[in-house]
Amino acid sequence: MILMTALTETAEKIKNMEIRGAGKIARSAAEAMKEEALSIKTKDIKEFNRRMEDAYNILYSTRPTAVSLPNALRAVMRYKADTVEDAKTAIAANADAFISGSENAVKKIGEIGAHRIKDGDTIMTHCNSSAAFAIFETAYRQGKDINVIATETRPRQQGYVTVDFLQKSGIPTTLILDSAVRYTMKKVDLVIVGADAVTVNGSLVNKVGTSQVALAANEARVGFVCAAETYKFSPRTLFGEMVEIEERDPTEVLCNELRAKWPNLKISNPAFDITPHKYIDMIITEIGAISPEMAYWVIKDKLGWELEEAAEASMRGCDDEN
Repeated sequence: MILMTALTETAEKIKNMEIRGAGKIARSAAEAMKEEALSIKTKDIKEFNRRMEDAYNILYSTRPTAVSLPNALRAVMRYKADTVEDAKTAIAANADAFISGSENAVKKIGEIGAHRIKDGDTIMTHCNSSAAFAIFETAYRQGKDINVIATETRPRQQGYVTVDFLQKSGIPTTLILDSAVRYTMKKVDLVIVGADAVTVNGSLVNKVGTSQVALAANEARVGFVCAAETYKFSPRTLFGEMVEIEERDPTEVLCNELRAKWPNLKISNPAFDITPHKYIDMIITEIGAISPEMAYWVIKDKLGWELEEAAEASMRGCDDEN
């Protein structure tokens, strides 16, 4: 096995959720790929390519649901070179372009999304999203009097990360239990959440509990908005592939001591769920605010370069099964 210390450290941090949020995961992976490329000493282009494929696979396997991760990796790996030096240059440029584009996308989403927030609004959010936070921060800096209600987001308490960002920005914030969403929804004017993936029909894959927030919002006639960079849209769903829902370690839910006390107890710990597009009023991207039904267009036109790769990957999967 090839030792890749810096890269495997990043992979572990992504897997263990020290690095959280789909956008941050994608940017961290792109940076790790760049660092790995620049650290490889070989002059043999075939050996270099193999090492980069190994690096790709290590990072790819860390979080199967966050579509931003494979999209970032594919963006970095889109290079053709006859020499190692040319390959390194291309990979570094691809990584820098992806990271810069991602950061600019978040800023643009903040600007577009802030238009949807009115002075005096109370907004609910779930989990932790840099894109959603950009909207809150932009609206607040515009002088709008807003309040944000953040869920704890158990079992990993990503809501605490959201609260930390909001408090440091001076934004009035209320932290609630996940189970208090329906009770609290009567105080809410708008729900804004991030995304780990958006499927071809505009459905949202996000932190488990998001679909329940959407249902409560729909019942209360509160608008439900998703903030998502276009690289979180999943090209492979166009070819019928399902987004894999990650099942995480049971110890996140119940400590080993209690598990030993109840040895026959089964624990399910899905990290994500799917919110049907019919419960989503709008998806705010860096290219504009769109309806969920426009997800197909984003995948086909905005992510057109990925469709060929997605089709090839899908065909490879079929070949493997036959």
